[in-house]
Amino acid sequence: MENPEKDAFRDRPIRTFGRTGGRALSPRQQQLYETRLDHWRVPDPAGAPLDPRGLFPAAREVWLEIGFGGGEHLVAQAKAHPGNGFIGCEPFVEGVAKAIAGIEDNALANVRLWPDDARLLLAALPDRSIARAFILFPDPWPKRRQQKRRLVQPDFVTELVRVLAPGARLRFATDVSSYADEALLAFLGNGELEWNATRADDWRRPPADHVTTRYESKRLGDCDPIWYDLICT
Repeated sequence: MENPEKDAFRDRPIRTFGRTGGRALSPRQQQLYETRLDHWRVPDPAGAPLDPRGLFPAAREVWLEIGFGGGEHLVAQAKAHPGNGFIGCEPFVEGVAKAIAGIEDNALANVRLWPDDARLLLAALPDRSIARAFILFPDPWPKRRQQKRRLVQPDFVTELVRVLAPGARLRFATDVSSYADEALLAFLGNGELEWNATRADDWRRPPADHVTTRYESKRLGDCDPIWYDLICT
């Protein structure tokens, strides 16, 4: 006998992130999350293509950050580039609340948030619609049995490349050595991403426009941060 709920659970993509909740939000964070998220949220595409240009009609380009954590990098980049639109993906409730606070404290109008699995957003975006993407210190799932949950897998890269415009830049960073190796293989195995590193400093030092976050500063991984800056052909 068919069971639609069981089938839907079975067919759901494996989660690439852990818990979405954590410690209690501060009173201000709770208030912002409850009253302002709908204002900043990317509309649910409900199966229809999502036009990012419709979110930012006057933007020169649309940039995407997948897994923005507490929103520090997202907010700083949006503030530094007011002529571009920014979409930030993050399922962790506290991170979303912090991002909303950062957006409103800096009076930004060029950011929209997707508080859910980034893969659902990618599936709704049109081809060649994103000019720049950031994946900075994604959940490393360091134990061997967990590594199938890592976000950067060949299928994910294929879908990401589909939405990247020709010449778009993709920045990836991790402080887990096995993830650095695995991600680079997935990126270069796609065939549409070029890594133009010519010396060790190209992956050992952060790019000049990088914004260091509190999570990055904790150095929780097993190596110094490794940086990949790739170009979509």
